[in-house]
Amino acid sequence: MIDLHVHTTASDGRSTPEELVRQLAKARITVTAVTDHDTTAAVAEVRAHAEARRIRVITGIEITAVRDSEDVHMLGYGFDPGHPALVTFLATQRADRRRRLEEMHAKLVALGLPVEIEPQMAATAEKSGRALGRPLLAAALLKAGYVDSIAEAFDRYLGNGGPAFVPRRGASPADVVALVHDAGGVASIAHPGKLKSDALIEPLAAAGLDAIEAYHPDHDAVATAAYRSRAAKLGLLVTGGSDFHGRESGRVDAMGTVTLPADDFAQLAERIR
Repeated sequence: MIDLHVHTTASDGRSTPEELVRQLAKARITVTAVTDHDTTAAVAEVRAHAEARRIRVITGIEITAVRDSEDVHMLGYGFDPGHPALVTFLATQRADRRRRLEEMHAKLVALGLPVEIEPQMAATAEKSGRALGRPLLAAALLKAGYVDSIAEAFDRYLGNGGPAFVPRRGASPADVVALVHDAGGVASIAHPGKLKSDALIEPLAAAGLDAIEAYHPDHDAVATAAYRSRAAKLGLLVTGGSDFHGRESGRVDAMGTVTLPADDFAQLAERIR
């Protein structure tokens, strides 16, 4: 089975690289891509652990682009993680993630909801190449007893329009496509049904988009079929995966159930390293 969308503790996942590989093996995944947000810090370690279990690891990433103050998630596969322009860009992305987290933390304090995040931020210092995100704040709110779940933290405070929300800054989706291409990879738009980004697909295809993530836990069978059909009409590849963040993340655990068909991966494999 093939799962091209999983996360580790290098961004907002709950599984270390070693733990992730054990979970992949248990789910009988044979090909995967670590797609941490704005970082490739865990790829080499996951690959090292996966080798003994004969799991193929594709270089991957999930880059957050911005359009009209809304996040658009873009997946990259098979690129050179050491490409200078990409390395510089990702460092800028991670710095802005820290800026945003600090501003949201300040808003929570102003709301009378002080939370402790400094130790966690120190542990994910820039030198480690790890990426910070809102789940850190959500976990802190839960630990402090202000909410009863991670989902409630986003619904009440951290989600778009919430009282502690701060918009992201970043490159456009088309710029991210170009960057992934410059680094030798292929670019896919992530879970368009989840982010309601369907209107972007055709313009991005004209700008060089390579694929659509049709298989995702937030896409039902009807949505998956619709995205497959759109990909075929636009001459795009199809990608997919579980978007696994760990079994304590509060998200649906779809590892081993939401996978990419082998025929679709074979077409993608012809284009990646």
